[in-house]
Amino acid sequence: MTFETVYSDAPAPDGPALFPTMATMRAMRRLRPDAVPDETIDRLVQAAVWGPSGGNMQAYEYVVVTDRAVMADLAPLWKRCVDAYLATTGKHAPKGMDDAAYGRMVAAIEYQRDHFADTPALIIPCYTFPEAQFDEEGLGVYAASLGPAGLEHMASTQTRFQALAEGSCVYPGVQNLLLAARALGLAANLTIWHLMLEQEWKKALGIPSDTHTFAAIPVGWPQGNFGPVRRRPVADVIHRNRW
Repeated sequence: MTFETVYSDAPAPDGPALFPTMATMRAMRRLRPDAVPDETIDRLVQAAVWGPSGGNMQAYEYVVVTDRAVMADLAPLWKRCVDAYLATTGKHAPKGMDDAAYGRMVAAIEYQRDHFADTPALIIPCYTFPEAQFDEEGLGVYAASLGPAGLEHMASTQTRFQALAEGSCVYPGVQNLLLAARALGLAANLTIWHLMLEQEWKKALGIPSDTHTFAAIPVGWPQGNFGPVRRRPVADVIHRNRW
């Protein structure tokens, strides 16, 4: 979620306009400092709100930062997170990506880090998962349906299950937001680096302690051009009917 994987050129898509939009929706990190109108940002968030939400709970909120003073306050946090990433997980190119391509990507990450205070807009999707409500009858059906092995598995993976449940309510909307940005000619990229210092980010932005944040999405007008994404061929990733 924090980098593009570059493998083979994607073929030119046919079909509805959505397909060319997806095929050219690269992570764009070099942004012009020009402001993005509030009504345009609202359109991005509207697209996100249209996304599906598990159980139709719609318990999402979006923090939108456009004030340059606030962005300047966030810039040191962003730098600390990016530096931590580049020194560890991001130190080496992912498998299948040549060093030259990875070097170009790192240069873009460093550019965004060094110019973060000039970011026109930052969108942070948040979610507070409603407290589950159970009754004795329902818990009995739950236990009978899963069986002993299933119950043991759920007990050991409850934290992961909760995180995925929240994520499934948030990320479809985030993808809508990214698609809308591309359709409107805006550059954007999805990052989760801020989670390394999430409490400091939440304090800086006044986000309640019981609210989880799921991304930090810089948005602005691109310096460069949109181009075809490069991804692994479909034939390499499909397992038909079984692994």
